[in-house]
Amino acid sequence: MKTLSLRIPVGIPVQKIESYLVALILLLVWFTAPEFMDATTGYIDPSIWLLVLLAMISFLIMLALCWWLLKRFWVSMGLPDLGEMVLQFKELMLWEQLKFVLCLFALLLLGAIGALIAIL
Repeated sequence: MKTLSLRIPVGIPVQKIESYLVALILLLVWFTAPEFMDATTGYIDPSIWLLVLLAMISFLIMLALCWWLLKRFWVSMGLPDLGEMVLQFKELMLWEQLKFVLCLFALLLLGAIGALIAIL
């Protein structure tokens, strides 16, 4: 009996294989998901894709506006260049980096909770 080897070929990078697998899984879900839904549910409104497109466009506009404001405040406060701050972050000790990242995560979490509270 022959045993099959599941090793990845040498010439193909792992990220490329992973992206193809994710695309294949998404295609399978796309075509098989309607079979798992209840037959009494209605069809998706065709104009919903326009709403998704508008949401993506508005998100990108807000992201660009926030980045522009950050750069303006950065210069006006006299802070060093962003690349220099990244180099200084890498010079911190491991526990200081971890503390900083956890503080940023906590701020992001509190901001998301505040946004949900504002919506509700």
